[in-house]
Amino acid sequence: MLKISRNSRYYSKKQPLKDAAIKAAIEAVLPGCKKGRNKVIRLVQKTSPCIGSSRIRRVYMQEGFSLFKRPAARKIKAVANPLPVCLKANEEWALDFMSDALTDGRKFRVFNAIDHYSRFCVISQASPGFPARRVIEYLERAIQLYGKPLRIRTDNGPEFISKRFQLWLKNNNIKWQQIQPGHPQQNAYVERFNRTFREDALDANLFESIDAANQIIEKVKWEYNHLRPHESLKDLTPIEVLAA
Repeated sequence: MLKISRNSRYYSKKQPLKDAAIKAAIEAVLPGCKKGRNKVIRLVQKTSPCIGSSRIRRVYMQEGFSLFKRPAARKIKAVANPLPVCLKANEEWALDFMSDALTDGRKFRVFNAIDHYSRFCVISQASPGFPARRVIEYLERAIQLYGKPLRIRTDNGPEFISKRFQLWLKNNNIKWQQIQPGHPQQNAYVERFNRTFREDALDANLFESIDAANQIIEKVKWEYNHLRPHESLKDLTPIEVLAA
């Protein structure tokens, strides 16, 4: 209607012929392999010093010579969460997982949970895997035996950040204490338990089946709770602290 050519509105800039020489120079320094942008600029300018670095950079990127850039990993935002001093049982439980293998090479995991105040091990169970529903199942059994904790401290594993687990915490009015990624010291009590557990159970035995592993784990758990004194508990055992 305005008698204006469509080309004036939909014009797409075509590659100038002068870029063909730059592209050929870049291809000449890339004999079957890829190099970074800065290295390509230096190599091209050695043979063609008259070509500016900005022109080489533009053609390098436009023609798809750029190296693959791995996308940044998803970062979990979490504030610092230092360990509290608990003054009574069931104020806070610490949860964590360990891994090992059977004699036939099959992998399995161990789910551990301890009470911060008494260091009492409330859960130590082996299984091929621990989806959120299975974690909830073992926690509900422990709550029936020992009472409900006010808080639960975990890392950022998929079992704990899942919607199912978070909904279970909300429905049971249990606060979630999330530690920062890469800061296991914020869950130091269960990490220290894991070391003792690995030395006494996982590294000291060979397991032919999950059931056999659970039998040994249950024995080690009982010895830890009833016989092993803790310096941090004034050389008392966890069961003695709870009975005091």
